[in-house]
Amino acid sequence: RASETGLPLVYVNQVGGQDEIVFDGRSFVMDAQGAVIAQAPAFQDYIGLMQDLPAQDAPSDDSLFYQAMVTGLRDYVEKNGFPGVLLGLSGGIDSAISAVLAVDALGAERVQCVMMPSRYTSQDSLDDAKALADNLGVQLDTIGISDVVEAYHKVLPADAPSIMFENLQSRSRGVILMGLSNANGKMLLSTGNKSEMAVGYATIYGDMCGGFNALKDLYKTQVFALCRWRNAQEGGAVIPERIITKPPTAELRDNQTDQDSLPPYDVLDGILSCLIEGEMPLDDVIAQRGYSAEDVYKVERLLTRAEYKRRQSPPGVKLTARAFGRERRYPITNRFVENSHKR
Repeated sequence: RASETGLPLVYVNQVGGQDEIVFDGRSFVMDAQGAVIAQAPAFQDYIGLMQDLPAQDAPSDDSLFYQAMVTGLRDYVEKNGFPGVLLGLSGGIDSAISAVLAVDALGAERVQCVMMPSRYTSQDSLDDAKALADNLGVQLDTIGISDVVEAYHKVLPADAPSIMFENLQSRSRGVILMGLSNANGKMLLSTGNKSEMAVGYATIYGDMCGGFNALKDLYKTQVFALCRWRNAQEGGAVIPERIITKPPTAELRDNQTDQDSLPPYDVLDGILSCLIEGEMPLDDVIAQRGYSAEDVYKVERLLTRAEYKRRQSPPGVKLTARAFGRERRYPITNRFVENSHKR
């Protein structure tokens, strides 16, 4: 607009979170030629003369995303009157970065972590969760779920599909965490990422329980990158290296990994980005991006069928123009997949 009108432009933006929306500040002054000549800092309140603030280099996506999630989580907790947050700490990467975000947003004294091991929980996961909690200085409670799961087993069909018994573990954890939330008033923080929510790789009324999810609009590959970025910041690494490098797993059965059910995350996220942010036809995803037809069709089918889960997921920080919820909301009852695969 400055170039079109030949007039200087002043852009003023607020700072803070409102539910899913986060305002990043970065107010600026643009001269009549369209060059930014002064800019306020990102995610900081500023009162002063703009002439004292020269134009700044654009922050990295990792930096902006992280600051947005910290701001969104902090303001959601503060403005809704919660004394703090609690979350299940599994020893995996999603709960790890969620715990770090919570500490950066609220302080360690307002963050409670709970490790809930089952017979399938590895010693590595127990050790990694403790190491992270020690690094962050947060409270870590350990509550085993074996007795709870066994009680459910006794009243449910013994010949049920294995998925029922896997989901019972996740739902047992959800019940315990929600009970603790009721007991102490802290908000339960959900820790699922956009990749999982896209394809329904989450247990409804289980690990989807929670009042807010800072990772909701962040793909799994971005979670890995953000952990690396956070560990490189001042103060040193807080997330143990093994949490970042070990294969992701829900640990709901022996020798389970995420790739038993899903394509590798670099492939999955690439396809999801084409379908969600790019809104590309399936044939173009296959022809132009080189993904296999089998993977593309599978991901599209999972994406479409998981809509009902996304409708029941907690709110979370919006980072993209195609965040689930307001920006991408499809009918639950549909024939999209059936029609899209016809030739």
